[in-house]
Amino acid sequence: MLWSSYFFAQMNPSTILVWNVRGLNNRDRRNSVRDVVISSNADIICLQETKVANMSQHLLLSVCGSAYDNFITLLANGTRGGVLIAWKGCSCQAIASRIDTYSASVLFAEQEGRNWWFTGVYGPQGDDEKVLFLQELRNIRALCNGPWILGGDFNLIYQATDKNNANLDRAMMGRFRRFLDDNDLKEIPLLGRKYTWSNERRSPTLVRLDRAFCCGDWENIFPDAVLQSTAAGVSDHCPLILGLKVCTAGKRDSILKASGPNCLASLMLLNRIGRLQCNLLVLWSASSLNCSGSVRGCKNGDNGK
Repeated sequence: MLWSSYFFAQMNPSTILVWNVRGLNNRDRRNSVRDVVISSNADIICLQETKVANMSQHLLLSVCGSAYDNFITLLANGTRGGVLIAWKGCSCQAIASRIDTYSASVLFAEQEGRNWWFTGVYGPQGDDEKVLFLQELRNIRALCNGPWILGGDFNLIYQATDKNNANLDRAMMGRFRRFLDDNDLKEIPLLGRKYTWSNERRSPTLVRLDRAFCCGDWENIFPDAVLQSTAAGVSDHCPLILGLKVCTAGKRDSILKASGPNCLASLMLLNRIGRLQCNLLVLWSASSLNCSGSVRGCKNGDNGK
């Protein structure tokens, strides 16, 4: 386990990208991943199954670009596994982090002092390891109090509708459900998509392996968070984009009920509007700090010159 601390200027993230990229060791794949990262304009990204045993700054730049100047990584075991969490220092303040066997976690600060944990996971394949994985998440929750969100490729399902066939491990489904219930976690609904992974065969197996869960305290901070998906041919998992402030308070339920081809476009537009409002607020605040006296003095024409 590794703990470390970070100190940055301001916390105002609006988007999190969560995606199993199926490896970052190939240059063409890294280029494709970078295209998705850039187009998402996410403040925080969590990439799973990186298959990277040594994450260098050069490799990070080739995947994320220069905007993501802070990161932690769970290194792969050879070419198996790996989790990367990277964030923009200009919009995120991280206080602490931890690395575990199947996950990486960061404690982010919130403008009103309500700090919250994000845990990015890559669940193992074997049944014995799945049991250890769920216990690890229980341990993390016991040590990381307060608002918590976890997302990634769990390699687990908890209900039969998460898979398009009847080949189900009901015992493991029950273990996953008990973990969620015992920790009072609720799933953030995924808009517009039922499954997130395909084995890409002629008669494909489709499963919802990638998802996000949160506790009630986290939802109180981001009551209008909406989870969407986007297309990316480079992986057999679809990228998930979590918009934290995509709409005004109290409007998420009505947006989730929306249907039709323009629904996702509307959500993206709302997200961009929210980001613009935040940017304007930052500029206004900076301008106010340059004024002598108070904000009232600014309004009266005292601009500090």
